[in-house]
Amino acid sequence: MADHMQLDQITERVERLLLRHEELQRTNHLLLEQVQALQAERDALKTRLQTARARIDALLERLPAPVEEPTSAPGGHE
Repeated sequence: MADHMQLDQITERVERLLLRHEELQRTNHLLLEQVQALQAERDALKTRLQTARARIDALLERLPAPVEEPTSAPGGHE
C-alpha cells in the first residue's frame, strides 16, 4: 500500500512538472516573439536615425561658411 501511495505521489509530481514545462515553453515562445518584435523595431529606428543624420549632414553642407567679424585696431574704441 505504501508503494502505491508513493507511486501516486511521484505520478502527481511528474504531471505537475509536465504542466510547468508546457507553461514555460509557452512563456518562452511569447518572449522570443517579443524579442523579435523589439529587434525589428530597433532596426527600423536605426534606419530612421541614419536617414535623419544623412539629411542633417546634407543640410549642414549647404550652410554658408561663417563670416568672420573684423577685429578693431589696438587701442581703438568701439
